[in-house]
Formats: sequence, structure tokens, C-alpha cells
Amino acid sequence: MLAPRLIPCLDIKDGRVVKGVRFQNLRDAGDPVYQASIYQDQGADEIVILDISATPEGRGHAVETTSKVRQVLSIPLTVGGGVREVDDVAMLLEAGADKVAVNTAAVERPELLSELAAQFGSQCTVVAVDAAERARVGWEVVVNGGRTRTGLDVEGWVDSAVALGAGEILLTSWDRDGTRSGYDLDLIAAVTSAVSVPVIASGGADSSRHLSEALRHGASAVLIASILHDGETTVATLKRELLTTGQEVRP
Repeated sequence: MLAPRLIPCLDIKDGRVVKGVRFQNLRDAGDPVYQASIYQDQGADEIVILDISATPEGRGHAVETTSKVRQVLSIPLTVGGGVREVDDVAMLLEAGADKVAVNTAAVERPELLSELAAQFGSQCTVVAVDAAERARVGWEVVVNGGRTRTGLDVEGWVDSAVALGAGEILLTSWDRDGTRSGYDLDLIAAVTSAVSVPVIASGGADSSRHLSEALRHGASAVLIASILHDGETTVATLKRELLTTGQEVRP
């Protein structure tokens, strides 16, 4: 089995890296090309770029940003945001993405996942799932940058998405995003039990302890943002700290 991955996430708005809490109150966090280069030098295993305003504002995908980042990057790159059809994915892959994440469009038209898997392969097809706690029990899928609650059960949706051809799940806890209160471990355990493909845990990381907890609950990778963007730690430091706890990491 491959060691878990540590993946910095660059949320993009208007060509700049931003960070907020629950996708709101966004603040500038730097230039995506510079940030991607720095994180690669620190030992990042992959980079994720998400144009978080593309779907709510009805804009297209971040082809230009993808191309610029790829020029300085040699590690795998996943890109999402504003992806609505097969041609969008083709353009992003041509611009340098290795994988493309689909969120709102897949919920609205699930057969898109089958189309992407058939044309590009499941290894390129990532489903980004934003999950919000329900009042009574479990989690529901939210879309449009968390603005719309769908009533769709998260566990049922990821199971269907994988059956349709998704090769990876990017799982974000909407409730934990930007809060630094730790990943939603129950959510991670539920989703990793529901699917056989890798699950990337996202939302709430504040320390290597949080990363370790997510990995122990079944995640194949952990997404990191705020603590890196704010310069509080580095990917290399997090990997060293994980190693001291006995957690295997990639070199």
C-alpha cells in the first residue's frame, strides 16, 4: 500500500489564493504559482487548486492558472471549480492538470461522471463532496460553494459517484472548513467505509495531530491550507512530526 499523501490546497478567487471560514469571509493568501512552488519544495505530495467562485459566479474553469502553476510544478496537480462538461475537463488536462475535480455539476447531472471516466479514465475523475451536518443525523451534500443544501445523503452520493466512475473522493467538511478545530472524523470514517477508492480529507486541520487522526480514520490523504498559508508550519515539518508518531509518510 502507498503511504498517505499530504496535499496543500490552493483555493482560488480572481487568480489569487484565498482562505476563509466555511467558504466565506475570504482573505488574500498569496500568488498561486509562488505558493505551489514553495509547497513542492517543502515536500508536498500533490497540489489541489479549487476555483471556489467559479460555480457560484457562473464562470468557467481556471485554465490560465493551471497552465502557469504547471510550469513550476513536477508533482501531481488536481484542479476543480466551474467544471460542467467533458470539454472543460479536456481543457484543464491539456493545460497541465493530472486530475479534475467535479462538484456541483456532478450532483446536477451524475452521468457526467460516467462520461469523464469513459473518456479520460477513473484515475482522472475526482468527485469533490462538500458535506454539512444534518440537524438529526448524518451529513448532506451542499453545492454552489456551500450556498445550496441538496438534501442528498453524503454516504449514498459517494457510493453512487464511485459506481458511475469516480476514482477518488475529495471530502470537505463544510462545518469544519477554516475553523482549525480538526477534521470531522466521523464523516471520514463513514465515507471511507462506503467506498473503495481513495478519500482525501479536508476541512479543519490545525496540527499534525489532526492529520494523524484523519489518516487513522481511513483517509488516504489529507488536505492542508490555513496553517501553511499563514506560515505557521511547513509540509516538511508536518511530515517529520507524523513520522515521530509512527505514521508512514512519503519522502
